[in-house]
Amino acid sequence: MLPYSYNSNYQIIQADRDLIIQAEMTHETRTVHMGGRPHLPQNVRLWLGDSIGHWEANMLVVDTTNFNDAGGFYGDAGGMFGWDRNLHVVERFKLFDADTILYQFDVDDPSAFASPWKGELTLARSPGPIYEYACHEGNYALPNLLNAFRNRQ
Repeated sequence: MLPYSYNSNYQIIQADRDLIIQAEMTHETRTVHMGGRPHLPQNVRLWLGDSIGHWEANMLVVDTTNFNDAGGFYGDAGGMFGWDRNLHVVERFKLFDADTILYQFDVDDPSAFASPWKGELTLARSPGPIYEYACHEGNYALPNLLNAFRNRQ
């Protein structure tokens, strides 16, 4: 949930038994399994890891393991900090006020970092919807690519 240079908006949806975190940038959707189920077996590796959540008083705690070896964890949207199958992230979400979430995270990956590290930031409520991320540069790229290809012959 680290911010990217733009489109750093999230939508958090509470479903019957799970939470859904949808990121505007790269339009990824992450499921946080609530209800006390254990992590998946270690041979099951997922792009965004296996996220298990629980409440500690008024703070949501999300424990994520079982990442695959794809090469970089964006924290849903940005702030690439690399990963491999040993990554373990613990996130904490707490309402700071009616329009602000305090987001804290601990990162541990002994094969990627010399020691565990942590950070925190605030997430402000946005009144508008989030949109699918699409890099189209005003749709100028496609005609220019076609023109360049046609003119090289």
